[in-house]
Amino acid sequence: MSKKVAIIDYGLGNHFSVQKKVARLGYDVITTHNPQRIKEADKLILPGVGHFGKAMETLQELNLINILNEEVIQKKKPILGICLGMQLMASHSEEGNIEGLNWFDATVERFQVTDKLKYKVPHTGWNQIDISKKNELLENIENHSEFYFVHAYHFNCKDKSDALCKTSYELDFTSAIERNNIFGVQFHPEKSHDVGLQLLKNFIEL
Repeated sequence: MSKKVAIIDYGLGNHFSVQKKVARLGYDVITTHNPQRIKEADKLILPGVGHFGKAMETLQELNLINILNEEVIQKKKPILGICLGMQLMASHSEEGNIEGLNWFDATVERFQVTDKLKYKVPHTGWNQIDISKKNELLENIENHSEFYFVHAYHFNCKDKSDALCKTSYELDFTSAIERNNIFGVQFHPEKSHDVGLQLLKNFIEL
């Protein structure tokens, strides 16, 4: 039986592109903020592009924070955060000085680059991942594979055991995280061609 995937819709994120790629892999996928549909899903994806504070505000307004905590923290349903969706899992963000979902002991910090000619902010384009911990999420993905990034803020893990891989952009930053049933990637797998499809498949097949 095909696994049901729910993409969390809170108005910020490239939901259509993510849904299209998951459907291409052959899975039953919907984009929704309906609590019942979220509860019925086997896997959750939390995408996101935009402002951290606005995202948290909208999640609160839609009562999605309570729903997500119930499904992810209490019931241990697997979830994948993408870009801003990963950042929302942190305890705090410098962007607006806002508290996050607090699923990871981490802060979200703006890139502070010294070589502004070489390193433009936001960090946009293809970059490599340096895998630091083996995990099923990265199965059949070679070390130093390239993924597509678009972000001005980066995820700073306080507990380095939560980090799956890092990426260098003048400084090294955490580009994928994992703790039990919770996963996050700073890059966009839906924009990363075959290697991105492999990662999405790995997550859904967990």
